Amino acid sequence: MKRLKYLFVFILPLGVYFSFNRHGLSTFGPVFFAFIFIPLIELFLRPDKRNLDQDSLQKEKNSKVYDWILYLAVPIQLLMLISFLFVIELTPFMSVSFIGKVFSMGLLCGVLGINIGHELGHRSSRMEQFLGEILLLTSLNTHFLPYHNEGHHREVATPSDAATAKKDQWLYSFWITSHFKSYVKAWKIENNRMRRNGKSIFSLSNKMIVYSIANVAVLSTIYFLFDLKVFLAFILAAVIGILLLGTVDYIEHYGLLRKLNASGRYERVQHRHSWNSDHQLGRLMLFNLSRHSDHHYKASKKYQLLESLPESPQMPTGYPGMMMLATIPPLFFWIMNKKIKS
Repeated sequence: MKRLKYLFVFILPLGVYFSFNRHGLSTFGPVFFAFIFIPLIELFLRPDKRNLDQDSLQKEKNSKVYDWILYLAVPIQLLMLISFLFVIELTPFMSVSFIGKVFSMGLLCGVLGINIGHELGHRSSRMEQFLGEILLLTSLNTHFLPYHNEGHHREVATPSDAATAKKDQWLYSFWITSHFKSYVKAWKIENNRMRRNGKSIFSLSNKMIVYSIANVAVLSTIYFLFDLKVFLAFILAAVIGILLLGTVDYIEHYGLLRKLNASGRYERVQHRHSWNSDHQLGRLMLFNLSRHSDHHYKASKKYQLLESLPESPQMPTGYPGMMMLATIPPLFFWIMNKKIKS
């Protein structure tokens, strides 16, 4: 049963399905669930800092159940996206129902599309990476993988990292700088990889070329099979997913910096360079992403094995609550700046 607890995340697509079949304010049900209900419940649930013992670590590491839960997200996300396109075509443009359904689909793009795409993108298996790419494509955010794996994990907690928010930087400016800076850096990473391999940067071995073609293909298909309204609705949902990613990046690394050593190089990434949360519902909803300190310490570690360690700086609440708090910058700064060690 402890393995199946990660099926909790599929409450979300179920809620989105009901959103697609409702009208008015009820279409915002999944958004209320994620950003009002869960944060309120987490105020009363104690964080669970327990880690697996050594015997359990080996057993859980080799369990395929955790992998199949991730794989299950791929057909569910694709099915929900196709359903969204047909449903939104029949929904009056910019009505309350239209906006509610777009936000609900955007929530799925962030949680299933980008978050699980992130987990699969760290795997060594090309098949798993491909599944991650499909999920990221549903949010038009495929450039995430080259930068995240080869850029963010190297540059985290430094001024050059696109996904590390500076102290006192507002979330809303971070959304812009993070997304576009990571996009440019993803191109640089892939172009440099092509040069090292003696290939043209315009080669189809360049992931950014392939991703760009895939993004254009998806957008073109939606535009020609449906109409401009559906096309815009899909883009809006994808943008919401991207903004959710930006908000998660913001709270994960806000104000934390690595020190330069005598040689002018940054110290090795440690657990203290990412914010951590052991709040239980947030952990389940995001596949332990909230144990982010351990993820950065060893990026290849599978989500079910991530640990909570005393040196990891702790968030005052879970991810959904922290994301809501980040939308009010003065309050966020007042709470978090006191926790940042100078």
